[in-house]
Amino acid sequence: MGKRTLVIIAVIVVTGVFFIVLSGRGLFNMQNMENIENLESLSTTALHKIQIIPLSNVDGRIDHMDIDVAGGRLFVAELGNNSVDILDLIKGNRIHSITGLDEPQGVVFVPESKKIYVTNAGDGTVKIFNSDSYALVKTINLSSDADNMRYDSNSKLVYVGYGNGALGLIDTVTDNLVGNIKLDGHPESFQISHELQPGIFVNVPVDDSIEVIDSQKRVVISKISDTDSHGNYAMALDEDDHRLFVVYRQSSQLYIINIDSGKQIAKLNVVGDADDIFYDDKNKQIYVTGGGGYLQVISQDDANTYHEVANIPTANGARTSLFVPETGRLYLAVPAYFGQEAQIQVYEIHKIQ
Repeated sequence: MGKRTLVIIAVIVVTGVFFIVLSGRGLFNMQNMENIENLESLSTTALHKIQIIPLSNVDGRIDHMDIDVAGGRLFVAELGNNSVDILDLIKGNRIHSITGLDEPQGVVFVPESKKIYVTNAGDGTVKIFNSDSYALVKTINLSSDADNMRYDSNSKLVYVGYGNGALGLIDTVTDNLVGNIKLDGHPESFQISHELQPGIFVNVPVDDSIEVIDSQKRVVISKISDTDSHGNYAMALDEDDHRLFVVYRQSSQLYIINIDSGKQIAKLNVVGDADDIFYDDKNKQIYVTGGGGYLQVISQDDANTYHEVANIPTANGARTSLFVPETGRLYLAVPAYFGQEAQIQVYEIHKIQ
């Protein structure tokens, strides 16, 4: 037997012993091999907390937010505090508070007209403010419980969910209420599509349904209600793949729904008491935040396949958030519950090399 052959045998033996030791210690096995091989497909991005902005003297529940990307400002609806805070995202502090509101739930910033629209659950109004001076411009009276809002830059309309079942349409040029779309119950989160017809999808948790609206005719044309869960509040949309992401609170489930067929194609467990969900088209990821105390990251492997890739601890009651695709940042509202201080936590997407 030659010297070279002995060397080869020795290498094989040592390598075998090495793998046996690792396997015995649980450091190497076939599952780990699969994890290593699938590491890139499991997660290509991660969210890291990069900033905390304190909200001093803010008590109670914090609801939804909007952003002025160009101006570096964040608008925060503080329902329990009857105020909207305007935060400087560069300096990380409050620059103004709009006070004297009545349970503000939603806030929308319209850069073209330099206005801030704020919905109030208490008195059912939409209050419109100048975004430079913060002076009140106009008050629009709705029936009750003015809630979620969306701005459609194509039509220059702000859509407002309110009352026992309606979407109000506000013309942002005239600031007049120019229409109403009747629903079968109070609307929660809704999404407006420019690519898909009919165009608007609305969560109506009173009957666990998603109402589908023809945005041109402004009427409900169908319902999606093929689920076993209850309390659909948060919603996001993937227009390219024709997928709706709908979060139910009882039990805490994320349903992926094929818009074309109205059928459920996948279901995942999610954080409890979820109030916001966002689809990140660039990174093919979904972000869910809930009062259960963590931020969940779900990977979209393809249009029909999804799995959780990260579970980031946040704070109790931190259920509302805002993801901004232009900056790759997510803003999470932490209320002053359980002895913790009210604050906005800022997370940023980083590529995993």
